[in-house]
Amino acid sequence: MKRTISVVLENRFGAFNRISTLFSGKGFNLHSITIGETEVPGISRMTLVTTGEDKVFDQIVKQLNRLIDTIKVVDLSKEHAVARELALITVHYKKGNRSEITELCRLFEGKVVDINNKTLMFEITGPSDKIDAAINSLAPYGIKEMARSGAIALKRGEQERQLATKQLINHS
Repeated sequence: MKRTISVVLENRFGAFNRISTLFSGKGFNLHSITIGETEVPGISRMTLVTTGEDKVFDQIVKQLNRLIDTIKVVDLSKEHAVARELALITVHYKKGNRSEITELCRLFEGKVVDINNKTLMFEITGPSDKIDAAINSLAPYGIKEMARSGAIALKRGEQERQLATKQLINHS
C-alpha cells in the first residue's frame, strides 16, 4: 500500500540524512522525497511517499517521531489531505501534430513553458494519477526528457472540510 508521510522538522545540518538513513536501514524504498521551507523560518516540511506493510510502517513513524530534529509526523494516508506533484515533460513534435500535442496538454490543465523547432516542454501539476495519465498520453509522441517533483501534501483543515461539505449540501 502506498503511504504518504508529512514530517515537520527543524532545518538543521544532518536532519535530512538522519531521516533517509532511517528508511534505508529498515529496507524501505522511498518513491519520492520532497522537502522545503514552511511558513515558519528555520522549519521545513518533508513529504515522503513509500510502500510497506502496516506493522513496519507504524514502526517507522514511531522512529521518525524520536529523531531529534522532528517536530511532527503525520501519516497523510490516514487523513483527508491534498497532494500534488509537478512534472516538466519535453515532447518531440512534427509540424502536423504540434497543435494535437498542445491540446492534449491542455486537457491535463498543463501549459507550454518552452518551445523550439523540435520539442515542446509542458508543465503539468496535480495528483500523481493525473501526472501518470499525462505521461502515458504523451508517450506515443516521444518523450525526450522528463523531471517529476514527487509529492507535496498537506492535511485538510477540519473547519475547512466542514464548511466545504455544507457548501456542497447547500448547492445540491
